[in-house]
Amino acid sequence: MDAWVWWLIAAVGLGIPLVLTAMPEFGMFAVGAVAGAIVAALGGGIVAQVLVFVVVSVALVSVVRVVAARHRGDGPQFSSGIDALRGRRAVVLERVDGGGGGRVKLAGEIWSARALDETQSFEPGQQVDVVEIDGATAVVM
Repeated sequence: MDAWVWWLIAAVGLGIPLVLTAMPEFGMFAVGAVAGAIVAALGGGIVAQVLVFVVVSVALVSVVRVVAARHRGDGPQFSSGIDALRGRRAVVLERVDGGGGGRVKLAGEIWSARALDETQSFEPGQQVDVVEIDGATAVVM
C-alpha cells in the first residue's frame, strides 16, 4: 500500500476521537495527517512527510489556542439574578435607615432595604443606588 493511503487512514483514525470527544486537537492532527498524505502523493520522502505532519499540526494547535484564548475573555458579560441588581437605582417607598425595615421599589419589585451607612436615612420618594443584595435585603446609599 502506498504511504499516502496510510496517512489518510491515520487522518480518519484521528477524526474518530474528534467526533467522540469533541476535542479539536484531534481534528488539527487529522489535518496534519492529510498534509502528510499530500506530500506522500507528490513523492516526498518519509522525513518530509513526518516533518509536514508535525509542522502543520503544531501550527494549527498554536493558532487555534491563541484565537481561543483571545475570545475566551471577550464578549459581553451578562449579569443575572442578584448580580444584575447591583448598581441599579431604586425608589424609597418606606423610610430606609441603617437599622433596616425600610422598603424600596427595585426593578419593578418591592424589596426590604437598609442603608449602607448606619447614620444615613432616606425618605419616601428619594432615589437610591443599590450597593449590594444581602439575602432578601437591598443595601442602598
